[in-house]
Amino acid sequence: MIRQYYAQPYDISAVGFYFVDFAEYESGVVKCRNEAGDPVEEYEIQFIDGESIDAMLFEALSISQATIGPFIAALDDWDDHQKTILIIAIGECGHHFDILKDDPDNFEIDLYEVESLRVLAEQLVDEGLFGEVPKAFQYYIDYDAIARDLGCDYSMIDIAGQRFAYRCG
Repeated sequence: MIRQYYAQPYDISAVGFYFVDFAEYESGVVKCRNEAGDPVEEYEIQFIDGESIDAMLFEALSISQATIGPFIAALDDWDDHQKTILIIAIGECGHHFDILKDDPDNFEIDLYEVESLRVLAEQLVDEGLFGEVPKAFQYYIDYDAIARDLGCDYSMIDIAGQRFAYRCG
């Protein structure tokens, strides 16, 4: 999918421009002039169109004219899992991320794609987190109580139409 951005000049006498890649952005910056014919130096970068996960990542990273180039390049390199981890790490867990030098794989976040903490509780029991549970006892497990306990450490978030349970590391 093509992503589209808009460079809004801080100079109110200048008109901004749309762009889809960094080459177009650089070309627009060179051409952009205010009413007096002077070059415009400062822009607010806006995410206009693209996948919702990319828009959420744009917001989480607080993309500016200084970071739009690396951001555009990184979007093609990062997969949806890395983008999801970054959105949670920065937006929800309060971690710092420098797009120019940090690696998106360096965050310790437990992430499960589940509809609720109850579903996560059922999944963890099935995976053997509480040891081997005999079939006869499975009907007596209080998954709602486990889900309430998980709520002390885990939170839920919706990202690009998917629901996740996560725990910050």
